[in-house]
Amino acid sequence: MTHTTQTARILDEEHRANLELLGRMENAIARAPSATGDLTTLLRQFAHAMEHDIARHFDFEEEALFPLVADAGDGAIAALLLEEHDAIRDVVAELLPLVRTLAEGRIDEESWDRLRIVTLELVERQVAHIQKETMALLPLLEDILEPAVDGELALAYAAAA
Repeated sequence: MTHTTQTARILDEEHRANLELLGRMENAIARAPSATGDLTTLLRQFAHAMEHDIARHFDFEEEALFPLVADAGDGAIAALLLEEHDAIRDVVAELLPLVRTLAEGRIDEESWDRLRIVTLELVERQVAHIQKETMALLPLLEDILEPAVDGELALAYAAAA
């Protein structure tokens, strides 16, 4: 879908980049019998994306977009997406210490197994969440954002990077 608003375009681009990283992560972690150097590097990149990029993305949606969506009469979708954000944050909170342990070279077999399970859970949750946002939130933004508001939001989001 081609987006006419800057805000929807920016979010869609981030979604696509995140899906690419999620796909790489899922393939790597599902096939790896143990932690390797390449996988450790990818896990660090993945953890950084979860800790920083996703947090920024979620905060922006929650603070700037979901109130607009609710005001436009679609509070149910905003509430659902917010619940998913919270669930994803919980999984990220479990994953990050495991990635740090791996990065320090101190991961045992039990922790490695847990890291794999949690990573795959996060991938599944993120992919489903991005699909919902792509199908519901982004088209809604196309309908409700006035050009001036869209420009302000896009600038504010870019400035927060």
